Amino acid sequence: MRPQSIERFEKVYLGSIALGLVNTALNWGQLTASVQKATTGGVVLGPSVMIVSIALGLVISLLLWFFIVRRASNVAKWIFVVITAIGVFGVLSSLVNPSAPKGLAMIGGLAATALQVFAAWLLFKPDAAEWLESKGASGAGDPSTFD
Repeated sequence: MRPQSIERFEKVYLGSIALGLVNTALNWGQLTASVQKATTGGVVLGPSVMIVSIALGLVISLLLWFFIVRRASNVAKWIFVVITAIGVFGVLSSLVNPSAPKGLAMIGGLAATALQVFAAWLLFKPDAAEWLESKGASGAGDPSTFD
């Protein structure tokens, strides 16, 4: 059985993913406008780049969720922590970037990032850390009890 911190992590992390998707949907026009302003080698980036980026981000997020919560992967935990730290840096730098989306998009992004930071913190609580270190074999419901 998974410890309480992992159960909370699951809810908070999935909530942050859902909040991010809702934030993207609510602010689609503002976000696509800011992406269309960005250029790479003179090529204007269109909405299809955003759609692919969102889909790829969702796949990565769900894979991290699966490997942390269902497979008790300590490696996935650290990948999640690094991605979360990069996300915090990105959100903080967008606060001072005049071309970054503002208003509701910024508030939603800050809220989703705060949830991810909280989720990362939950992974370092003693019960979660022990469970992840043991690959899910320790804690209540230890399968080795009946060996």
